Amino acid sequence: MATRQDRKVYSFKSVGDLTEDIVSERYQASTTPIGIITPLQLGNGSNIYKMHYKLEDQIRDNLRNLILTNKGERLGRQDFGANLLELVFELGSDQADQQAMIRIRNSVGKYLPFVNLVGFATDIDHFDNKEVAKINLFITYTIPRISTKQRGLKVTLYTAG
Repeated sequence: MATRQDRKVYSFKSVGDLTEDIVSERYQASTTPIGIITPLQLGNGSNIYKMHYKLEDQIRDNLRNLILTNKGERLGRQDFGANLLELVFELGSDQADQQAMIRIRNSVGKYLPFVNLVGFATDIDHFDNKEVAKINLFITYTIPRISTKQRGLKVTLYTAG
């Protein structure tokens, strides 16, 4: 019986990686955080707090914070915010909705000029009584420099009285 001595034996330890895998690992986009998610939440170990990794999400968070902030609440920026607390008992009427839209438009124009406001709607939920109400503001907007896709934001305000 003849034995084959011309057979080559390889070890899997010396195989290495495919060139395509090395290139894709080297040029893979890093996941750099853009900003902190509000309200603050503890992170998962890689960061102290949970972070935004998409620009659209960070802009949405900034817009929500701008709308919910009242003038005088932000340290160092006394005119920051839409100042809707003064209108909260009247929202749902035509005059108050117009005033809220003007305040939101002015605040967004000053602090987030790259956001294009499209639509505004209010919804009042009385929770089965007339003393406590939850007012939902629905705002639609676009960010033209990123995409023309229309986005929506729901902001909830609570009233009692």
